[in-house]
Amino acid sequence: MQFKMVHNNLNVADSGASLAFYEKALGLRELRRKAGEGFTIVFLGDGQGAHQLELTELADHPQKYDLGENEIHLAFETADFDAALAFHHEMGCVCYENPKMGIYFIEDPDGYWLEIVPKR
Repeated sequence: MQFKMVHNNLNVADSGASLAFYEKALGLRELRRKAGEGFTIVFLGDGQGAHQLELTELADHPQKYDLGENEIHLAFETADFDAALAFHHEMGCVCYENPKMGIYFIEDPDGYWLEIVPKR
């Protein structure tokens, strides 16, 4: 039996604000949307691979989620690491840099950390 990863989910307080952030910061685009009574789900993709990011907004949970120690993250690879770091500094979303490891993290509107790594 084999399994293929198809998406990761993040619950968000405002799918519009989150979509705008992910489009600007990482170039992700909306692929499809599903809306129902009390929820909106937006699937995002990078146009390069099949893996998707699912953003779920629940109408009865308009506040940011308690992320605890936030010990999970998604990672994004870039071929132009220095330009990406400068761009994210301009956006004001860099929340942690680790020059020894050659990585940094940005924070989305809900407090999720996203790792940026150079293409190796």
